[in-house]
Amino acid sequence: MRQTVEAAPVSDTMSRVEYLVRALTLDEKISLLHGAADPERLGQAGYLPGVPRFGIPELRLADGPAGVRVDAPATALPAPVLLAAAFDPELARRYGRVIGREGRALGQDVLLSPMVNLVRTPYAGRNFETFGEDPLLAADLVAHEITGIQEEGLIATVKHFALNNQEQDRVSVDVRVDERTAYETELRGFEAAVAAGVGAVMGAYNKVDGVYACENAGLLGEVLRGRWGFDGWVLTDWFAAHSTVAAIAAGLDMEMPDGRHFGAALKQAVAAGSVPQAWVDRSVRRLLGVLDRFGLLDGSAPPRPRRDAEAGAAVALEVAKAGATLLRNERGALPLTGPAARSLAVIGPTGAVPFVSGGGSAHVVPDRAGRPLDAIKSRAGRDARVRYAVGEDLFGTALPTLAPGGFDPEGQRVGPGEDWAYAGTLGVDENDEWTFVIHYSGARPTVRLDGVELFPPAPGFGEYFTGGLVSTAPDGLSVRRRTLPLGAGGHRLEISAQGGKRGQTFRIRRVTGATRARDVAEAVRAARDAHSVVLFAYEDATEGQDRTTLALPGHQEALIEAVTAANPRTTVVLNTSSATSMPWLERTAAVLQMYYPGQEGAAATAAVLFGDCDPGGRLTQSFPVDDDHHPTAGDPRRYPGVDGIEEYTEGIHIGHRWYDARGVRPLFPFGHGLSYTTFRYAELTVLPAPGGGIEVSFRAKNTGVRDGITVAQVYVGASPDVRLEQAVRLLGGYRRIALRAGEERRVTVRIAARTLSLWDERRGEWVLGTGRREVQVGVSARELVLSGVIDVKAVRV
Repeated sequence: MRQTVEAAPVSDTMSRVEYLVRALTLDEKISLLHGAADPERLGQAGYLPGVPRFGIPELRLADGPAGVRVDAPATALPAPVLLAAAFDPELARRYGRVIGREGRALGQDVLLSPMVNLVRTPYAGRNFETFGEDPLLAADLVAHEITGIQEEGLIATVKHFALNNQEQDRVSVDVRVDERTAYETELRGFEAAVAAGVGAVMGAYNKVDGVYACENAGLLGEVLRGRWGFDGWVLTDWFAAHSTVAAIAAGLDMEMPDGRHFGAALKQAVAAGSVPQAWVDRSVRRLLGVLDRFGLLDGSAPPRPRRDAEAGAAVALEVAKAGATLLRNERGALPLTGPAARSLAVIGPTGAVPFVSGGGSAHVVPDRAGRPLDAIKSRAGRDARVRYAVGEDLFGTALPTLAPGGFDPEGQRVGPGEDWAYAGTLGVDENDEWTFVIHYSGARPTVRLDGVELFPPAPGFGEYFTGGLVSTAPDGLSVRRRTLPLGAGGHRLEISAQGGKRGQTFRIRRVTGATRARDVAEAVRAARDAHSVVLFAYEDATEGQDRTTLALPGHQEALIEAVTAANPRTTVVLNTSSATSMPWLERTAAVLQMYYPGQEGAAATAAVLFGDCDPGGRLTQSFPVDDDHHPTAGDPRRYPGVDGIEEYTEGIHIGHRWYDARGVRPLFPFGHGLSYTTFRYAELTVLPAPGGGIEVSFRAKNTGVRDGITVAQVYVGASPDVRLEQAVRLLGGYRRIALRAGEERRVTVRIAARTLSLWDERRGEWVLGTGRREVQVGVSARELVLSGVIDVKAVRV
């Protein structure tokens, strides 16, 4: 009979956790400290078997920065970068509650999210998974999202601890950073997560000051547990463990997804005396302590709920609308009204293919995902004329005639257990650049052109992590591409494919200069025939690889230039992960940043375009003008590193602070975003706050004729009394404000003493930045409309 914890002889003076730590065998303890294969295979990232004889439950651990990533459908929420653009911590909490409820409903116990690494370089492949470049905003949002997740009974995991700000060389790069920079920038979000009661912390892949993060005693022991008092458990990122003794000594508790270092090797280390059993007990105690807090040891956890897909969809839609960020709007091009709403051309592949999420561990199987084109047609109404043109073909057109036959390039079927092969000649009429596109449902076929393999396995994580758009065809087949120049004449084409257990279907297509020219010409005709244009542009980011440029991929810039030349009343909708350069900006009428908007992105985009809601988002990262003018540009030591070492030599000047310190003008500053109405701020007062910090108060008025959203941002200047390098100004606080047309309201923003403080390495503590400090209120880091001063007095931080 299965023994439960309640049946165990726990004395009045011994906690449930302590009883278990004493009662478990060494093998049982070690089984709790490393991952294993899930017998049910629900599609989640990790599994822990538990100890049935003591009622210690099995645990399932799922990815989930934008929804629960398992095999089953879940609410595909907008990417965290879009959530962050709303500048609304309470919305982050409700976002977390959706994930928390769905995680438990889908059989999960631990969420491997949220991610709070800062946007340090615009190239980082996972910028869409996190909250932005500012430490204060990231800290506020991660704390509230964790609260929401854990209110539903799902254990949250903050990641990646720490200084994991790029994908290139992420498993080996050695980050060198001074203590003050770490505390004042990257670590602030993790500290907030701990203060919010996060159950678990995921160690990063990279090294920090020469030591892997998952065995870094300075990070795990001194900072996380010593200074912040974290009492949950620390697990590795997947395959990020590098040792047994050093890792557990430093404070690592769990290896994922297997037990290479914390399985038999750990037991041997205990037997040899190199790992005291007390260290094993310590890690087990941390894990069980969290499980006990969530009611998973005594059966007091609430029953698993049922999914509420419609409630999740409602939050997804709300977040997508709240984070929609209007970057440009010349002569009131948006919202679409009158003739602009009745005669439209929709152009671009993501106008007709839903772009739900980025790639890698952030990808979610959505309940549904509508096409923006359909949402626009529906909103425009029956009397409107809406024409579509692809403009930039992602998935290719049919190959020209092959000789001999025997191969159907538009849908070759290979039966279960069959091996299939073809050899023939591909005829090319003229010299051109070709992009071969293969679509496949099973193991990727081998395709050789003139003896060269077109689709070899991608290096590193490239085979496992692929983008959320370009790597999957609309009918669900996997997609890979290869671009190369082809000369006129015949080319030897050899293909081999295996059907596997279930059989498979594949097709091979092409995009050429000639087909591209036809697509652009069609888009130009559609633009000329319409009053206004909505052009969807994309950039497809994924875990495992960084971007190589801020420019839009493919030939999209040429497409935008051609379309805007044909019709200057063009709105560009950006489905991108992060900052984008825009050499075409001045030719456009409007630019709407929608990032990766989740399953309700089509409806949200249409709502903003037609003015059913105000675009409520503001940038949480500065947009550089180009690849040469941003914080990590021109210095390979900063990014991507030299000889395996990456140096954070920008110090505390991350994001908008760097632009201010260097006097560099961004394309769009941190905090920027336009509304469909106008606002006025007035009557600034700045006073000391009870218990420390300051209170900033002002009046905000909607001076337009529409209801709208403004995001007031409060920036604080440097302290004259502290002899440390400081930011020209830092974000001290903010407030998202919804005002009806003509409404006026007095707003107060509290700035905490910690925000006014600096980390003193020599003293090893925070010191308040006292003295006469400037306080400015504005609508971005570069548009500051009110200014005052306050003499900050020394108080206890």
